[in-house]
Amino acid sequence: GHVQLLKDLTMDVAGRDVLMVEDIIDTGLTTSFLFDHVQRHRPASLKLCVLLNKQERRITPVPMAYKGFDIPNQFVVGYGLDFDELYRNLSAVHVLEP
Repeated sequence: GHVQLLKDLTMDVAGRDVLMVEDIIDTGLTTSFLFDHVQRHRPASLKLCVLLNKQERRITPVPMAYKGFDIPNQFVVGYGLDFDELYRNLSAVHVLEP
């Protein structure tokens, strides 16, 4: 896949401590791209926190400082994660069966 940045940072992070927060990481392509992009803005520190990590789908390494859960390669919904704008408001994460 190809990642395209549509909007840059709206604040100067140079010399500041930055915490990136992701809901889920699978291939790592987007997160790795964004991490490298923020790093070029020269923060004092940059750490990544992820709720759900799909390690078996990883294509590129991602430097996670904080991780909630490793999950298998299954499609999950709920707690902000959606499928076609559905299930986002579930109060927990669930596997969506085909």
